[in-house]
Amino acid sequence: MSTHTASRHDAPPSLLAGSVEQPTFGEAVTNYVSKVRGGDMGSLPAILALLVLLSIFVILKPETFPSTLNIANLFQQGAVVATIAMGLVFVLLLGEIDLSAGFTSGTCGAVLATVLTQHGWSWYAAVAAALVTGLAIGLVLGTLVARLGVPSFIATLAAFLALQGVVLLIIGTGGNISISDPVILAIQNKNVPPALGWAIGILSVVGYGVATLRTWQLRRRRGLLAAPAGVIAIKIAAIGLLVLGMVAILNQERSLNPLRTSIIGVPIVVPVIVTLALVLGFVLTRTAFGRHVYAVGGNAEATRRAGIRVATVRMACFMICSTMAAVAGIFAASRATSVDPNAGGSNVLLYAVGAAVIGGTSLFGGKGRIIDALIGAAVIAVIDNGMALLGYSSGVKYVVTGGVLAAAASVDAISRRRARSAGRG
Repeated sequence: MSTHTASRHDAPPSLLAGSVEQPTFGEAVTNYVSKVRGGDMGSLPAILALLVLLSIFVILKPETFPSTLNIANLFQQGAVVATIAMGLVFVLLLGEIDLSAGFTSGTCGAVLATVLTQHGWSWYAAVAAALVTGLAIGLVLGTLVARLGVPSFIATLAAFLALQGVVLLIIGTGGNISISDPVILAIQNKNVPPALGWAIGILSVVGYGVATLRTWQLRRRRGLLAAPAGVIAIKIAAIGLLVLGMVAILNQERSLNPLRTSIIGVPIVVPVIVTLALVLGFVLTRTAFGRHVYAVGGNAEATRRAGIRVATVRMACFMICSTMAAVAGIFAASRATSVDPNAGGSNVLLYAVGAAVIGGTSLFGGKGRIIDALIGAAVIAVIDNGMALLGYSSGVKYVVTGGVLAAAASVDAISRRRARSAGRG
């Protein structure tokens, strides 16, 4: 006993605290390069692809593509895909798929429009009805997959077909329900006052900086590995430049006839999506539930043996996915000012799945972030918007988007193979 006590007193305090030697800025860069070479590239390929695409379209369409009107349109155009993609991240992290997310959004949009216009409900009651509908759909899908053991591909394919019929039953073939509620229409068609836009932007940057620094300080205080101060400073500065730069651009006049109608300010849908992303990101990275989601996606059996309720986690993820699809349905109804039988159809689902995968979320489960969905949605929105400005047909846009998705899936497969070779997978 005395020998054991003496050895503890002789040990350095840093070792007793479990601390590690913190890397320098140069070592951090070297470690990151090594990680990328080892296959762990995260969202880097999507970011590089986005920068390349932006450069190409700015060069080819310098008058229209980088205009303030088109930049605002990009945010509004990509809102539906980005929102569904954020929900799909939860399902993809499990190694599952939800093929019904598109028509879930259409169904919830149809419910919103029906109770709003035909039954005279208030906008907040109609929104609640749409969200509850999405939650219920997710509960059914989660039960089929997690409790009954139905493969997610089959369960959600069945829902894809059924919900397409539900939309037709609610609206009717060839029907259309117009929306006139000013609050719902404002989501995608109105803008935040410039002063409020600046306030939101500054608060967002300050909040991000405080949260990042607090996490960094806590890690260092507990003797855990933390990034160098220079890396943290660069990240905060980059986010600040991006956010405040976008606010400055969107606060410029973008009306084609400003004397008649002024269009200025950040679109309302932008801070809504940012808030959703922050909440979902917090759930995935800062809560026990989020850690359980990654654990189930990495190794479901080991997670079950650790005492985690795997079925409950799976059900919750499908419910989150369908609820986010409901939010997207509200956005779509707002942008179109109506809901028709095609709501949630066409390429909505394919673009949403593509956004998550292009951004860096793995189809094999266990790897992905909410920011991946936003980056991937930006790539798809830029392709769709830029090629439309260049006059290319829908066929060409589909081919290019499909090529980008195939490249992203290939990068994911290669990354996993390299990780396994390096002993990390």
